[in-house]
Amino acid sequence: MKSVKGSVAYQNIGPGFWGIIGQNGKEYRPVNMPNQLKYEGKEVSIKVVPAGEEMSVFMWGEAVKIVAFETMMP
Repeated sequence: MKSVKGSVAYQNIGPGFWGIIGQNGKEYRPVNMPNQLKYEGKEVSIKVVPAGEEMSVFMWGEAVKIVAFETMMP
């Protein structure tokens, strides 16, 4: 399990999807993004595990499953 802090960003690629850009610049593509996090620019702290996807139409970020999350105050 990996801990990540970053900000939520909507990616308008293909049909579009929500991603998280880590504070280190790494991109994460949650396959189970909670509705509570789907706000552009929201600062979050998440715990993730690899999603195990080998292929995706989204060619962006690392596919992960969120197992825990919290939002951070500005």
